[in-house]
Amino acid sequence: MSSSVPDLTAILVNYNAGDELRTALASIAAEMTGRAWDGFVVDNASVDGSSAIAGEFPAVTLIANRHNVGFGRAVNQALARARAPFVLVMNPDCRLRPGAVAALEAELRQHPWCALAGPRILNPDGSVQGSARGDPDMLTGLFGRSAALRRLLPGLPVSKRNVLDEATREGSPSVVVDWLSGACVLARREALAAIGGFDERYFLYWEDADLCRRLRAAGAHVRYVPSAVAVHRVGHSSRTARVSSLRAFHESAYVYYATHVAPGALNPKRPLARVLLAVRCWWLLRTGADAGPAADQPPQEGA
Repeated sequence: MSSSVPDLTAILVNYNAGDELRTALASIAAEMTGRAWDGFVVDNASVDGSSAIAGEFPAVTLIANRHNVGFGRAVNQALARARAPFVLVMNPDCRLRPGAVAALEAELRQHPWCALAGPRILNPDGSVQGSARGDPDMLTGLFGRSAALRRLLPGLPVSKRNVLDEATREGSPSVVVDWLSGACVLARREALAAIGGFDERYFLYWEDADLCRRLRAAGAHVRYVPSAVAVHRVGHSSRTARVSSLRAFHESAYVYYATHVAPGALNPKRPLARVLLAVRCWWLLRTGADAGPAADQPPQEGA
């Protein structure tokens, strides 16, 4: 890597992502053509050989973990070595559309108190994924991104509050939101460092909701930028380890609940939330249902 400070540092956490990692890195390299950038691929003990893809990109350094340390801790490993003022955290199953980085960076420069900006994220078929959301509350489990009630009643205020994306169109002005999906975000490095980066208690899932909440508590805000577009193939890595992913989803949901909704070790809501989440996890594992790690059905605040 060059000794000069790059304009941007990209961080991708890899776990058996296969060729998706190559596509993701190529989209970043294309976005940064003519500009100084560097990147880190933090590999969480992949066994598919995908970690070697990092070597195809001269600007990228591989950090190889001997075991899977989880998403948040892996990002923090790279964040500790990042030098650029802006950090792009992106899943390896995500790719940027042309102009995405420029649009996100422009928002951060225009709004000094904006710590983190995220693009409009699409599914591979072009449908909107639902990446800009309101803080999880007692109704999020019923009106979250993939919940049946939100699909049936998309016009209700609670539906629109929980998932903002479908209320905006590509090219619409940016808006301040509570929470952005961590699949693709551009953040100020100093803002992330000031709050200690990701909370490493979250092995996988919900760390993005927690991060955005802590950034806002520190006086910053989070901004959704529809003019920036990324395409995300949801859950590619999690499908290779479905059982452990489901368990991590529910464990992280409890951590979020206990931290932000029911604080206090003696809070009576905690044991009930623990039981309900354990039952939900058991049911999904038993039935083989594909309704687990969607990161939009947290423990309900009223539990």
